[in-house]
Amino acid sequence: MIPAAGEVVVLDGGLATELEARGFDLSDPLWSARLLLTEPEAIETVHLVYYRAGARVATTASYQATLPGFEAAGLDRPTALAAIRRSVTLAQRARDRFADETGRSTEGLLVAGSVGPYGAMLADGSEYRGDYDPGPGALTDFHRPRIEALLDVGADLLAFETIPSIREAEVLVGLLDEVDVPAWLSYSCRDGETTSAGEPIEAAVAVAAHLRIVAVGINCTAPRHLPDLLAAARMATDLPLIAYPNGGERWDAASRRWLADEGGAYDPAAVASWTGLGAMWLGGCCGTRPTDIAALAAAVGSQAT
Repeated sequence: MIPAAGEVVVLDGGLATELEARGFDLSDPLWSARLLLTEPEAIETVHLVYYRAGARVATTASYQATLPGFEAAGLDRPTALAAIRRSVTLAQRARDRFADETGRSTEGLLVAGSVGPYGAMLADGSEYRGDYDPGPGALTDFHRPRIEALLDVGADLLAFETIPSIREAEVLVGLLDEVDVPAWLSYSCRDGETTSAGEPIEAAVAVAAHLRIVAVGINCTAPRHLPDLLAAARMATDLPLIAYPNGGERWDAASRRWLADEGGAYDPAAVASWTGLGAMWLGGCCGTRPTDIAALAAAVGSQAT
């Protein structure tokens, strides 16, 4: 069940970050999606750890799981679709395990099917530049099979995340006409004013005017940019905002690693304070870990008391 208006929702943190911290090599172009094939139990465990930390949403390991990406790795279509579906079942199993060990209901614990941008499949940092445009037809053909696979096995909602451009967001929002589940739309941004493709955030969030969009905002962007972005977004939409910045770093595509950002690290207390800017869905992205989400959940809880 999607949370009621005005309710704060704590998301999970960096899935790949935690997998790497546990010793898994994600340098492959498939990134964390590779483990859907080789180490699915590790993904389930990390989802469980985030639920234990206080997250109410597990975001599936399908960000980089696409038919073209798997095809380039030598997988046929049925195997690729099975891997995408597995990303949902792993999160669902983690949710069930968490409910069993805590004695609580699974109601209110969501599984969000991650739909990353076309640029993520290119594995060259394009999702932080938005400098690609294969055309709306190609983008539709790229995203539709993954969306269908995620919903085949019961994802509660879709997470259109780290989207760098309005043109790709428009395609994704259009695909919601074909399904019957809610979604959030979240952009990657280059500064405190624009998407990664250089478009005003006000114009970008306006794309989310669709009855199935439950939140719109920003993710995998340096925390220092979020207050200005959220303030601008609040002026352009009445939807709840979503904010899950990275750990305070920037992606260097040449070296394939995160580099420190001058603005400082992820601060759970600061993130919790963004409810004052209209951000009701809060979490972390690359570079954040369960301890960050636990601190965020505690900070959110203290605000409610």
